[in-house]
Amino acid sequence: MIGSLLYLTATRSDSSRFAFVRDTRTSHRQAVKRIFRYLKFTPKLGFWYSSGSSLSLREFLDADAGSRIDRKSTSGTCQLLGTSLIYWSSHKQDSVSLSTIEAEYITAASCCS
Repeated sequence: MIGSLLYLTATRSDSSRFAFVRDTRTSHRQAVKRIFRYLKFTPKLGFWYSSGSSLSLREFLDADAGSRIDRKSTSGTCQLLGTSLIYWSSHKQDSVSLSTIEAEYITAASCCS
């Protein structure tokens, strides 16, 4: 089941926070069943690619100023080939930024590497 959920996080952006791999409990198995029921009734929410779209590559990125708890910023990015989403990511940065613009620079640098 975990392998299926990990695959879904790559193909369905609405399921990106579903996977819980370590220290599983009965409550987690019940949650997995709810997730599979949700996915069963929302089959049209996956990624769709049309054959007639252009091949221009675009990337959009954003970052926030940091959480109040650990002061680390969250980076978000998505890449489109034509009008089709081919990659997306959202994660906390490893370092603490002193300003929003610094967080944006860190996000931009991670997109270029």
